[in-house]
Amino acid sequence: MFLLILGLVLFFGAHGLSMARGLRASLIAALGAQPYKGLFSLVSGAGLALIIWGFGDYRSNGLSPLWTPIPGLRHLTHLLVLLAFILLVATYAPRGRIKAFVKHPMLASVTLWSLGHLLANGDLGGLLLFGSFLAFSIIDRIAVELRGDDSIPPPVSVMGDVTAVFGGVIGFGAMAMLHPLLIGVPVFP
Repeated sequence: MFLLILGLVLFFGAHGLSMARGLRASLIAALGAQPYKGLFSLVSGAGLALIIWGFGDYRSNGLSPLWTPIPGLRHLTHLLVLLAFILLVATYAPRGRIKAFVKHPMLASVTLWSLGHLLANGDLGGLLLFGSFLAFSIIDRIAVELRGDDSIPPPVSVMGDVTAVFGGVIGFGAMAMLHPLLIGVPVFP
């Protein structure tokens, strides 16, 4: 559990700098833009690696159950994660109506992904992992709004939406097939 928590602290500590604009600007001024980005990537990557390693280690040593997930919510989890994949692809696709409507599809994607996984997992490690991502995505979305970074230019092409939906469905399908191999848990029992 220690590695999971350490990874979460490193990952969200680095990402928390995006909300602390003054501190972030001071670090960029002191280090330079490229070294700052390199350090950010290094700390974030190390955090992510520790999260994966720590959560895998936690799962292999037995789960610490907190509640029993409601079996019928599995379908809602699938829907939320499918929508999360669509929003993830929309983040990088050309501007379409999805991106214009959601404004920050990456944050919305993380919110839906983590909420879906909280519904499907009732253990301490799942609560720490998915609850941390859910809390951070909500806090970051509020910070974006408070900073006034909410303006997204109007859509330019319907192809952005087609790409997001098509790519999201493909990504969801691929992850559903690979989930047992990568995570050790089947998506569809």
